[in-house]
Amino acid sequence: MFQLEKFSLKDQVSEQEWQTRVDLAACYRLVADHGWGDLIYTHLSARVPNTEHYLVNAFGLTFDEVTASNLVKVDLLGNVLDGSPYQINPAGFTIHSAIHEVRHDAQCVIHLHTKATIAVATVQGGLKPWSQYAMFSLSSLSYHGYEGLAVDENEKARLQSDLGQTNHMLLHNHGGLTLGATVGDAFMRFYDLQRACEIQMELMQSGQDVIEIPQEIVDGIYAQANIVHSGKTGGQKAWPAMLRRAYKLDPTFCE
Repeated sequence: MFQLEKFSLKDQVSEQEWQTRVDLAACYRLVADHGWGDLIYTHLSARVPNTEHYLVNAFGLTFDEVTASNLVKVDLLGNVLDGSPYQINPAGFTIHSAIHEVRHDAQCVIHLHTKATIAVATVQGGLKPWSQYAMFSLSSLSYHGYEGLAVDENEKARLQSDLGQTNHMLLHNHGGLTLGATVGDAFMRFYDLQRACEIQMELMQSGQDVIEIPQEIVDGIYAQANIVHSGKTGGQKAWPAMLRRAYKLDPTFCE
C-alpha cells in the first residue's frame, strides 16, 4: 500500500529520452527540496528531443517520489503513450500543452503555485524592479489574467497570446511559470523569479521606502541577462551542480 512499484525504462527508451527523463526527475526533486511543491499538484514538463512527445509527472505522486522511469510520456492531447501504468492530471497539463504547442524553442515548462509568485502576481503592478533577481525576469516577463481553474480549452489561445516570446510569466491570482531550451534553463529561470518575488514581498512587508532600479537600467538589462543566462553561463553551467545536488538528496531519482 505504501510502496511504489519500481521499474526501469533505461534500456527501453532512446539515450536522448533517458537523459531528458533524468533531468526532469532531478528538477522535480529540486523543486521539492526548495519547498515549491503543492502536494500532488502543479507540473513540470519536458519535450522528448526530436519528437512531439512530452514527459510529465504521474498524477498522485509527490514531487519527491518522481523518478526518471515513472515520468509519464504523453502527446499534446494528454494521451498516455507506451503503456505507462500511471495516468496524468489532464487539467494540469492544459497549460503545458498550450505552451508546448506554440513554443517549439522551449523543451521544458515549469508551472508552480508558490506563495511568493502568487502574491506578486496578485498585487497591482506585479513584479517590481527592486532587486537584481527581478532583472532577469523583467527582461522577458508577461502576465495572464485569471480565468478560473485551467480546464477551459478556449483559454489556451489567450494564454499563448499573452506569453508571446517571453520566458517568464506571472499568472494573476495563480502562480508563476518559466520555460527554457533545456530543463536547466527553465529551472534557473524559476529560481530567479521565485527569489525576486520573495524579496519583493519581504520589502513590502517591511514598510520601508524602497530604492527602485532606474528605468534606463531596466530597459538595458535584456542584453545583459542574455549574457549572464546564455547556454554556457546560465542554466547549463549550473545544471551539472544541480544534478549532483539532486543525487545527494536521493539517488533513486535517476532510476
